[in-house]
Amino acid sequence: MTKTYQVTGIVLKGMPFQEADRLVTILSRERGLIQAIVPGARKHKSSLRGRTELFVVNQLQLVKGRSLDKIIQAETLASYPGLSRDLGKLTAGQYLAELTLALALSEQPQMEIYELLTEHLHRLEILVNKDEVLVYLAQSVFHLLVIAGIGPRVQQCCVSQRIPTPDYSHPQWRIGFSFEAGGIVLIPEIEGSEFSQIAINRQLGAIELTVLQNLSQATLPNFSELVPASLLGYPLQRAWVNIEHLLRDYAQYHLGYSLRSATLLDSLSSIDF
Repeated sequence: MTKTYQVTGIVLKGMPFQEADRLVTILSRERGLIQAIVPGARKHKSSLRGRTELFVVNQLQLVKGRSLDKIIQAETLASYPGLSRDLGKLTAGQYLAELTLALALSEQPQMEIYELLTEHLHRLEILVNKDEVLVYLAQSVFHLLVIAGIGPRVQQCCVSQRIPTPDYSHPQWRIGFSFEAGGIVLIPEIEGSEFSQIAINRQLGAIELTVLQNLSQATLPNFSELVPASLLGYPLQRAWVNIEHLLRDYAQYHLGYSLRSATLLDSLSSIDF
């Protein structure tokens, strides 16, 4: 007996399959990640062609298969056309899609990660200031890592549990960040202790720590109210670049492989952001 089921899902990956079909990977609220065949999707007259493109959200009807399920009906609920019209936004969206594919699970509900991803894609799409793409991307990555259970600890030292106070008056002030320990580390706390073998992968300045500590918020604060005016402008922009690289490397450390789409960010000029 043929078994059919329905889910609401967003297309995160697709590739040609056989002569005219398409193989897609979908993040669904009800069943997590699903790989499915879209019959005839590469034919120009196919009703499923446009509905199974990247970042399209559908109400889907599928048929269970021996190895791969098959999409037989799709009703589009939403899409993000604004992403494809801007190279920086599209690259950021692909980065988030690849990270989500690595973090999400199959065969079980993934409501939280689904809602989080679609919310952040919407924020990227409607973003007016292209210079803030990296800002929103960094926060999106942080939120996804947290909801997957591997978010870095950034409010207190992973070793001593002490809460650090960024010192903006000293340009050389630094705090460590350890992938192994899972977050920030007050370097003097581990020197000469049983934790002295913990690897410090990065050293962050005061403004970088401030940025990192505010990523967990639902909406980012006005940093002009948090840091001295002398650190706004280029120093703050540089801090966002450093934090994105930090979160990328931290995610890759815990996932055990490189995020290929993330490296595309490095090939884009500043004008794309």
